[in-house]
Amino acid sequence: MLQFFAKYKTLAIVLAVLSVIIIIVIYSILKPTPKLPVYQPDMVNAELVDTTVQYVRKYHKIADFNLVNQNGETITQDFYKDKIYVADFFFTTCLTICPIMTDNMLHIQEKIKNDPEVFLLSHTVFPVADSVPVLKKYATEKGVIDAKWNLVTGDKKHIYDLARKSYLASKTDGDGGPYDIIHTENFVLVDKSRRIRGFYDGTDSQAIEKLMDDIKILKAEYNQ
Repeated sequence: MLQFFAKYKTLAIVLAVLSVIIIIVIYSILKPTPKLPVYQPDMVNAELVDTTVQYVRKYHKIADFNLVNQNGETITQDFYKDKIYVADFFFTTCLTICPIMTDNMLHIQEKIKNDPEVFLLSHTVFPVADSVPVLKKYATEKGVIDAKWNLVTGDKKHIYDLARKSYLASKTDGDGGPYDIIHTENFVLVDKSRRIRGFYDGTDSQAIEKLMDDIKILKAEYNQ
């Protein structure tokens, strides 16, 4: 009996290894690949969406934009072409949710600083006060990496339209007055096709970790 097992030992090992490989392959085929949803306006809380786009069910994308960053450079959608990015809305003198959001953006920046596919974009909702020099001072104090993270200002209506009609991230469209400020804690994950792939509470550390995991899922989607 021992001679029999000794004779076929190699064959048994080969068959065992093949069996393991086959099981792994079958599991990989049957296991669904995680994929993030593509958010449309009709999928989002209507309070966060402008009435003109609330019932859009497909093809929603971030609109073209033209803003100015902390270095006085014009930033358009072309800067983020073929890039994944995280967007939010803040203002430099905010003392409530914005400092927490900025800290969490800094956490994300640290994680993606060497990743050529992922960037950050923060829009001021108080452009009358957040001029380019103010944004530059804020960026320097906070440790913003210019190559990874744009803090942008510009026409207030343009920024508010982006918040309500593109990023679907604000509960108010404002009355247009200089001191009327929207407040939103949402971080928005945008893919390389300018589509929204996730919303996250920018004041919640667990939501930020979920965002980081979702960035990995989104990157894997492009690398398949």
